Amino acid sequence: MSLKRKAADIATDAKKPKVNSSITSFFGPPKSGASSADPAKAAAPSKFNKDAWVAKLTDEQKELLKLEIDTLDESWLLHLKDEIVTPQFLDLKRFLKKEIESGKTVYPPMQDVYSWSRHTPLHSVKAVILGQDPYHGPNQAHGLCFSVRPPTPAPPSLRNMYKALTKDYPSFKPPPKNGGLLTPWADRGVLLINTVLTVRRGEANSHKDRGWERLTQKVIDTVAKVRTNGVVFLAWGTPAAKNVQKVNPEKHLILKSVHPSPLSAARGFFDCGHFKKTNEWLVQRYGKDAEIDWNLNVDPAVAGV
Repeated sequence: MSLKRKAADIATDAKKPKVNSSITSFFGPPKSGASSADPAKAAAPSKFNKDAWVAKLTDEQKELLKLEIDTLDESWLLHLKDEIVTPQFLDLKRFLKKEIESGKTVYPPMQDVYSWSRHTPLHSVKAVILGQDPYHGPNQAHGLCFSVRPPTPAPPSLRNMYKALTKDYPSFKPPPKNGGLLTPWADRGVLLINTVLTVRRGEANSHKDRGWERLTQKVIDTVAKVRTNGVVFLAWGTPAAKNVQKVNPEKHLILKSVHPSPLSAARGFFDCGHFKKTNEWLVQRYGKDAEIDWNLNVDPAVAGV
């Protein structure tokens, strides 16, 4: 059963938004030749000449940024290309290179670091869920915050998210076999991004303050700027709240709560109602077709694993 909200009143803690009659203009992919009056359409990947940009890079930049060139979705690369050539980001890439060359195991696997960008291109973003640090155990992190690949069972924070979802939607179905794969959400327009994108095996926060935070803040700021019709930001915990403090609440819905971690979830997360409030706001703003199906009972093969 779909977990879509068929009819909803706007959440009491959210400012009533203006109704936009054009759903496809917001949620559909950008069309070539679109008017620059619509920033989301004007930012279409077709307007970015990736080959020409790469040709201007130095040999060292091409080597250090190979992962970004090869795996970062072009809808995001268009807006992040200036950030990833800064001295700070290039230093981060040199640090990661040394980590790997010295025999350190880094998670997620390099090809998955930017999987959030490929599952959720910029023009498809409806909601943003912010995480902090990738899981640091084997077969866990794969580039989407809170998500783990099967057969790894859902970690504690994610299990608490399931509990909150069940309160909002009693018909909610988690992934098969106590799983924690969230790619269905990402494919439906939920941007699942950590503020730090890599970690050393077994060492939480080992890549904190190395440079990822600047890039991921740029991602958040880009969503807030480009998705001008409005998206929902779900900020759980103090660090996530700081990440969205510059987001315009007149344009976007900002939902804040304690983190779903077992250390804090009992202080209000289970009853925050964020999943339902997200859909109520999207339905009010764009119509019933804009709501998110939170159901996760999907075959892993179908979910892109």
